[in-house]
Amino acid sequence: MTRSFLFLLASSRSDGNTELLARRAAEQLPADVEQRWIDLAKHPLPDFEDLRHDTDHARPTDGATGLLFEATIAATDIVIASPLYWYSVSGQAKRYLDHWSGWLRTPGVDFKATMAGRTLWGVTALAHEEFEVADPLVGTLNNSAAYLRMRFGGVLLGNGSKPGDVLRDTQALARAKTFFAQEAPLARFPYETL
Repeated sequence: MTRSFLFLLASSRSDGNTELLARRAAEQLPADVEQRWIDLAKHPLPDFEDLRHDTDHARPTDGATGLLFEATIAATDIVIASPLYWYSVSGQAKRYLDHWSGWLRTPGVDFKATMAGRTLWGVTALAHEEFEVADPLVGTLNNSAAYLRMRFGGVLLGNGSKPGDVLRDTQALARAKTFFAQEAPLARFPYETL
């Protein structure tokens, strides 16, 4: 399968530090790798309603839900570009991941089997210089990938608060040059052993 990247911008600010860092990393992808960018603020998902046990399910086709469902199952690589908001992913990113629960029951699409083997990546900018504070964000993405038996490429972390700050983080920019070139291992829950 030819690689196809879906970049999900999950910030409340356009052209913020997280997006700038994600775009720097994406510049390093080969020219023949498809890139699709979707700004979740411009395509907001409705709040997720858990109807697993009390309704029939239909394939989402309309609005942001249909757009994001189709883009997700078409991608080999999904990049969640979310700033660190209160030590985890943004509300937009969390809402997107919540919708995966509904997509697991979409008729005619075995979402879990479809996503298995694909790769989830993260990009985030944070105001802290101590990157350990982003561990809850990393855990959210890793565990989501592990549940679907996806690969997890990790999270590209950069430092920045004011617009453009991340462009002065030379270490983050250096990591961005090779971030998507690394081999992503199969995601595992913390309690799993190799």
